[in-house]
Amino acid sequence: MTTTTLAVLVPLLPFLGAAAGLLLGRTAPGFVRPLAVLPTLAALVLAVLVAARQGGGQALDAATELTPTGSVPIDLALHIDGFAALVAVLVGCVATCVQVYSTGYLRDDPRYPSYAALVSLFTSAMFLVVYSGDLMVLLVGWEVMGICSYFLVGHYWETPEARAASLKAFLVTKLGDVPFLIGLLALATETGSFRITKILGAVASGSIDHPTLIALLLLAGVAGKSAQFPLHTWLPDAMAGPTPVSALIHAATMVAAGVYFIARLLPLFEASQAAMVVLAVMAAVTMVGSALAALAQDDIKRVLAYSTIGQLGYMTGALAAGDRGAAVFHLLTHGAFKALLFLAAGVIIHAAGTNSLAAMSRMRDLRARVPDAYWTMTVALLALAAIPPFSGFFSKESVLVAAEHVATGHTEHAPGAAGWTVLIAGLITALLTAAYATRLWLLAFRGRGAEAPDHGRQPLVMNAVLWVLAIPSLALGGLAFRLLPDWFDGTGLTPTLTTSVLGTGVALVGGIVTYAAWRHTTALAAPVPLGAVAAHPDADAGQVEAEAIASHTPAYGNVASAPDPSDPGRLLLGPLHRHAAVGFHLDAVYTALFVRPVQAGAGLVRFLDREVVDTYVRGAGTLPRWLGAAVRRAQTGNVQTYVSALLAGTVVLAVAAVLVATGA
Repeated sequence: MTTTTLAVLVPLLPFLGAAAGLLLGRTAPGFVRPLAVLPTLAALVLAVLVAARQGGGQALDAATELTPTGSVPIDLALHIDGFAALVAVLVGCVATCVQVYSTGYLRDDPRYPSYAALVSLFTSAMFLVVYSGDLMVLLVGWEVMGICSYFLVGHYWETPEARAASLKAFLVTKLGDVPFLIGLLALATETGSFRITKILGAVASGSIDHPTLIALLLLAGVAGKSAQFPLHTWLPDAMAGPTPVSALIHAATMVAAGVYFIARLLPLFEASQAAMVVLAVMAAVTMVGSALAALAQDDIKRVLAYSTIGQLGYMTGALAAGDRGAAVFHLLTHGAFKALLFLAAGVIIHAAGTNSLAAMSRMRDLRARVPDAYWTMTVALLALAAIPPFSGFFSKESVLVAAEHVATGHTEHAPGAAGWTVLIAGLITALLTAAYATRLWLLAFRGRGAEAPDHGRQPLVMNAVLWVLAIPSLALGGLAFRLLPDWFDGTGLTPTLTTSVLGTGVALVGGIVTYAAWRHTTALAAPVPLGAVAAHPDADAGQVEAEAIASHTPAYGNVASAPDPSDPGRLLLGPLHRHAAVGFHLDAVYTALFVRPVQAGAGLVRFLDREVVDTYVRGAGTLPRWLGAAVRRAQTGNVQTYVSALLAGTVVLAVAAVLVATGA
């Protein structure tokens, strides 16, 4: 079987699994789980075969015209280089782990068949994005992911938080689609094609007249899809969905697709110095702001959500430094340890019966209830904090190396200002990342107070998936920079001494300072009783999470429990804590600038419709009704009245005739 055929089957198999799962979900429920897992697993195997055959060498290109448009053609094209091959393997691995994990996590959920089908369709769309060689087909795959994420985030539709989060995610990502589509059309107009290879050829020949405008339009769409500042606010709220969905969206699909898209078209962005500077500033603000917000969150999943935003900022920072190899390298390692973090968080939520770190910090021996999640999450947090030799260290240092080279003038892929911006922001974020990772670990696993509730052991498949993902979280970084340099444009991924010392040093400082702050606040904190945890021992993890979401008042992420006085984040952030906890009020700003004016405009339209337009409509019916009422009063049924009226009319007509004749 040819490599092209194998590549076509990779997105096709999950799609067929999704269709079969929807058809058989009610009539043959016993087939739902195999149809969810096996096609995705088969797609992973085929993606590995495609990667092995591609081998990081010459890109594989194949195309057939999808439809004649009369102008710019749309092709069903494949473009598989080393980046695409590796990212496809990551997508297949994470999607398979999520599907296997979900069989235990949502084992008693009556909506599991539709959930599993949507996850499979989501996976198929992401494979299409990764392998597509035509930007319009890539956009179709991206849009399918957006629709699937709307339904998956709103899986617990009984809760208003889930409904609001799904709608917000849909609207914000669609807002970014408008400039993105305009940018694609402008790019196709100037190059005469949506094919990636032809567009890159046009960029190389300098035949694009407006690279800055096109790059900024595309960047606006990427900011919405990949949750970058200022269109990132939907991602933390999307935590209202099931934890496996969070792992899927955050680790290897949806938000990572934006980084992958820029990596595909990086020469286009490099053609505009202004676009590279904008990309660097966006990455810097995203990194630092999200790390500060993560340090103030109480919900364990929102901490991880803001962490995802920050790590995506690292990837876009590498792209702003002109090094797509470092960006995709960090995308791969981040996909492994972030999927592990979310899935381990799901186990912890099931054991604790709550998402609140404040509540977990008052549970003694929680780590003894979830030993698998404890050890694997420790590995993932060390990778997140970029502590050597864990995978996050190598990929994050490659980003800092790329920024250092641009800042010091060793490479000219981007302006020096972009390099310094990314380098300084990256070091600050490394400090803050280690701080919030340490805080999460301390509050979740070093709690003091009442003994943690015992909800029984989690399903075996859930714990097994954690250990599977722990392997790449520990070893992927070290293996990749030694064995796979040719897959990343042949660029070296080895950290330099300067960035290694600086990056690791600030990370260790962040962790140590956070630990010292925790010891200090714990010593001063008075014991606060732990409220009752409403979780039934026999409930599955999805039901526990749904109940945890429903108990959050007034909004998701603000649990109905007293603030934890031992939280080191309050001491470290000081007066900045309350602002960081609400994402620096960006939602309030958007409400004032956009939501309220739109609501006011809708209210005005409703007033005009009801009070002005409807008045004319009601008047058009009222006048005939009045005339009818007047005529009806004349219908008395009295013959004498009718004869009198007839005679009176006759007299009037006679007088009128005489007057007319006399006048003539």
